[in-house]
Amino acid sequence: MDTLLREYLPILVLLAVATGLGLLLLGAAALIAVRHPDPEKLSAYECGFNAFDDARMKFDVRFYLVSILFIIFDLEVAFLFPWAVAFGEISMVGFWSMMAFLSVLTVGFAYEWKKGALEWA
Repeated sequence: MDTLLREYLPILVLLAVATGLGLLLLGAAALIAVRHPDPEKLSAYECGFNAFDDARMKFDVRFYLVSILFIIFDLEVAFLFPWAVAFGEISMVGFWSMMAFLSVLTVGFAYEWKKGALEWA
């Protein structure tokens, strides 16, 4: 049990130092910060001009669709990195399973392109 506690001691010290440093920096910012906001700083800011409509207005679905598509394809491409690193050690089953994965990815991309999901106009 004593050996186990010694192995975790550096982690506990790191957590204590990080927490202490974080609290110290937050306290220093609260004490030292200048508090003289002007009307320009307190005004609403939205993309370089004043807000002209309600913040709860409806967004076009294409914004959500493009963001979801980006996340999906980004995560799928992230699967290629471990496969590429271990390419020399994988068998033919691993190679063809990745080819099947990439073909499904390509078919999905072609379907989205054909449906116009990637066009803004």
